[in-house]
Amino acid sequence: MTALLPDSMNNAGPNSPSIVPTFGVIGGGQVATVLTGREREVVRLVEDTYRWHGAGDSVNPPSYFLRFPDKPNSRIIALPASIGGDIGVDGIKWISSFPENVAAGIPRASAVLILNDHETGYPFACMESSIISATRTAASAAAGADWLSRGRPRPRRVGFIGLGLIARYIHTYLDATGWEFDTVNVHDLSPESTVGFCKYLSRAGAPRMQVHADPEELIRSCDLLVLATIAGAPHILDPAAFEHNPLVLHISLRDLSPEIILSSTNIVDDIEHCLKADTSPHLAEKLVGNRDFINGTLAEVMAGQIAIPRDRPVVFSPFGLGVLDLAVGKFVHDQVARSGSLQVVDDFFHELRRH
Repeated sequence: MTALLPDSMNNAGPNSPSIVPTFGVIGGGQVATVLTGREREVVRLVEDTYRWHGAGDSVNPPSYFLRFPDKPNSRIIALPASIGGDIGVDGIKWISSFPENVAAGIPRASAVLILNDHETGYPFACMESSIISATRTAASAAAGADWLSRGRPRPRRVGFIGLGLIARYIHTYLDATGWEFDTVNVHDLSPESTVGFCKYLSRAGAPRMQVHADPEELIRSCDLLVLATIAGAPHILDPAAFEHNPLVLHISLRDLSPEIILSSTNIVDDIEHCLKADTSPHLAEKLVGNRDFINGTLAEVMAGQIAIPRDRPVVFSPFGLGVLDLAVGKFVHDQVARSGSLQVVDDFFHELRRH
């Protein structure tokens, strides 16, 4: 005899396909189209995300590094995260860094971002994310430059050490958010990168460029420094090069000696994340056995909880939080979906009933 089920059990209930989100794929061209020209809006989004993260409205566990015995300079990193605030999304960025790609004529980094629905856990988008990653990095740098230069003369001489994609994005974001420079100083170990970056600066209308063979010479001639290298260990060693107290955007995290860090005002995006994996601040912590040299986070600066002294170099070392990728990625997804151009994969979730 077959038992009849109550109506409540005949309904699909929590297993109903109606609550399963669609799954869309967003390529790099769509990402670039959404983000181009919206630099100020993205900076505000990144600042809001820092505030939500600082208030505890996020989950941002440690990144996981996949390394390879046969490729010691390469890695793939998983950045899982969850952000609340006005965004309310979970997800993970899966980003690779293979430096040898550059010699082969393709970019060093490639990435995808998966966005998950906070209510069901279902992934609802897979997005090309090298552009998202570069964008959130540049927006974070622009926000740091703005907030950390308040109360001191606005820098007019900028210097870039490391002239790849990230440096280009950071210059674009500084330019789009109102920074004006008398001179743009550049240094890279690669002549090809130097030429390519200078061509970009010419297209961007940079008024005057100066190429430096010696990085310390560049440092001494600038009051805003952008460090965007692929260095695995400190290569800028002398604190005396910073005696003019510049503002340093230490994006690549491993360029500065512990002695430079210890002689500076240090602002990070997240203390626990930044002081690990042999970053320059982590090496400084190992050297002195404490974290007293960390003055605080950018969120605390924005909240007025930290005053930035003018008599020391100021170093901003952002680890690069997964919550920023989620915030920018969700922004892109929503814009693409509203435009009606989201490429939905029909029947992506096929098995939707338990029995």
